[in-house]
Amino acid sequence: MLKLGVPSKGRLMEQTFDWFAARGVRLSRNGSDREYAGAVEGAEGVSLVMLSAGEIPRELAAGRIQLGVTGTDLVREKLAGWRSDVVELAPMGFGHADLVLAVPACWRDCEDLDDLASIARDFRLAHGFRLRIATKYHRLVRAFLSAHEVADYQLVDSQGATEGTVLNHTAEAIADITSSGETLRANHLKILSDGLIHASQATLLAGRAVADAHDLRAFADRLGIRGDLHAV
Repeated sequence: MLKLGVPSKGRLMEQTFDWFAARGVRLSRNGSDREYAGAVEGAEGVSLVMLSAGEIPRELAAGRIQLGVTGTDLVREKLAGWRSDVVELAPMGFGHADLVLAVPACWRDCEDLDDLASIARDFRLAHGFRLRIATKYHRLVRAFLSAHEVADYQLVDSQGATEGTVLNHTAEAIADITSSGETLRANHLKILSDGLIHASQATLLAGRAVADAHDLRAFADRLGIRGDLHAV
């Protein structure tokens, strides 16, 4: 039996249900929104588990579910060695969001990462502490800034409205998910010209530790997927 984990609420859940329905597999939730089990029609040997999108990468890596739907940003943030833990079977065409680096719009001399690196150096000399970047995505942001040789910064954990941290003087810049950029602009922030950290979308994934690869391939065939199944 394959366990399929999908987001338990909101637009992402609805779009996931629609995506499977368009391929002849009907997913439904059992009972109320507080029930975390569901039903699968149109595919044998598959059961449905309702989870938060952030839980799905770890459940896949641990082998407690064999298939899952979540954003690629969460996969890369939650799993340090994600390539050895999961296989991306199919991008699903929804849930698009960009993880970006943004600074105050009034920083007229800061347009790209080179500018940010210079400002970060000057900031530390002037204030005696590193420039603060608020984010929920520590692993992705740290790897991105390291690859672009940006130093003299510190990451500040943000579990609330990240875009408000600059206005509240708890950070000087942010790295956050955005779809349209409207919320950033409303908070007087601008995205650096080369500040795209990761372009995310909802993706159907399989854990590499799937015990019954035959069942997985049968389900993928049912969905019309020709992904990287040989790696499972």
